[in-house]
Amino acid sequence: MTGSQASVDRSIAPKAPPFISKGGAVLLDRDGVITQQTQFVNAPDDLQLIDGAARAIARLNRAGWPVAIITNQGGIAMGYLTEAMLHTIHAHLKELLAEGGARLDAIFYCAHHEHAKLPEYKSDCCCRKPQIGMLEQAREALNIDLSKSVVVGDRTTDIQAGIAAGCATILVETGSAGEDGKISAIPDATVADLPAAVDLILSVPDSDA
Repeated sequence: MTGSQASVDRSIAPKAPPFISKGGAVLLDRDGVITQQTQFVNAPDDLQLIDGAARAIARLNRAGWPVAIITNQGGIAMGYLTEAMLHTIHAHLKELLAEGGARLDAIFYCAHHEHAKLPEYKSDCCCRKPQIGMLEQAREALNIDLSKSVVVGDRTTDIQAGIAAGCATILVETGSAGEDGKISAIPDATVADLPAAVDLILSVPDSDA
């Protein structure tokens, strides 16, 4: 049912959406979905969780949904940070989430950029969203069915990657709120934030929040 947009009134208990079926994973963008959208996240102290994000992920954990991050990190290609520093940042992110009882099953990132300043990262690759390479990596690493998975993002490139991979898609109104203007991509649903997206996902029968 990809391509039909819906909105969610958080004052009403959500009904099970027909475009979500349990059995896959929840694939989250990082900046603007889990963490605050800032100009640069080049060091651990630059990370700030969005209110309720850790609790929302913890609810998915308890309900048995695998949860992974899929994030474009072109700042590496531009020389703003190294891959080693990104791993340090993500270790700190895991610590922040753990304080809220949440865990991640995996983190996938793309360090490439077609306009990279560092030649080793200059590539019009298949993993940078809206391409689906990171979603395919998640499928293989987590042994999931992408057709039963949900992509939650704040940018049109997140949504287009999910659509192209056959996932359900939810746009959150935090971060870029779909106003990045990169491409035209219509999500299956638009909600206020990650907690609201999890409300929708966990309305699927047999989910236990």
